[in-house]
Amino acid sequence: MKPLFSQGPSAASRVMSLGAVALILILLSIYTNLLDPVRARLSTLTAPLYSLVNAPGEALSWTQDSLRSREQLQQENASYKAELLIHKRKLQQMASLAAENVRLRQLLNSAEMVKDRVLVAELVGISPDPLTHRVIVNKGRQHGVYLGQPLLDAHGLMGQVVEVSDNTSQVLLITDATHALPVQVNRNGVRAVAEGTGDLYQLQLRHLANTVDVREGDALVSSGLGQRFPVGYPVAEVVSVTHDPGKPFARVVARPQAQLNRSRHVLLVFSGARAETTVEDPAP
Repeated sequence: MKPLFSQGPSAASRVMSLGAVALILILLSIYTNLLDPVRARLSTLTAPLYSLVNAPGEALSWTQDSLRSREQLQQENASYKAELLIHKRKLQQMASLAAENVRLRQLLNSAEMVKDRVLVAELVGISPDPLTHRVIVNKGRQHGVYLGQPLLDAHGLMGQVVEVSDNTSQVLLITDATHALPVQVNRNGVRAVAEGTGDLYQLQLRHLANTVDVREGDALVSSGLGQRFPVGYPVAEVVSVTHDPGKPFARVVARPQAQLNRSRHVLLVFSGARAETTVEDPAP
């Protein structure tokens, strides 16, 4: 009598069949594109599983960010502010260096136009007395600086040396109330004396007759009279000429060409015999 249910294939034959099917599927996947739709469908079906697996880590990260203390946030904010200030300071230094580079280039161009020997100096101080217009430069007797030596910047005459020490010198600016400078109008050669008024932006030409040909915009240069300042250096520009019929002299006001309140690097001029007998500037 036959059994109701026939015996199925053995376990070994099943494993071999599944292995053969798997091998066929692998070969089809490598060498053909037949299984690409199936692979895409499986990727779509398994995408939620990836999200589900990553959910605990994302929840932990969100919890840490949400529960961060107020003190930590304040510390981070303070750290960012300090870093921002440091970067701003560096940016300001870069801007300052760029501006100083421009000023030095102007000064070098001015030095090329000066026929006499010059010595580059730097302002290291100013007089604390508001009624006295004096500055201190970092060159002195050891560098050949002498009393009465002219000082100029990239734009015009600034003043003359009135005190000399070994390594520094004091310079009286042309706008000091006690300073007077022989000048001439560059346009027609009219001579005058430019006196300081105690104002950094103003010089005054005294004792000029009302009939003298002086106009607004005239350039004033050093005349060389008195043998203190060399001839032809820019001094000032006439900004106003006032004629009063009741007075014998006109009131002429000029603005200095030199940037007396801005220039930091200046030139000390050696003119005439001084240029040949003074000591050379030592190496920096």
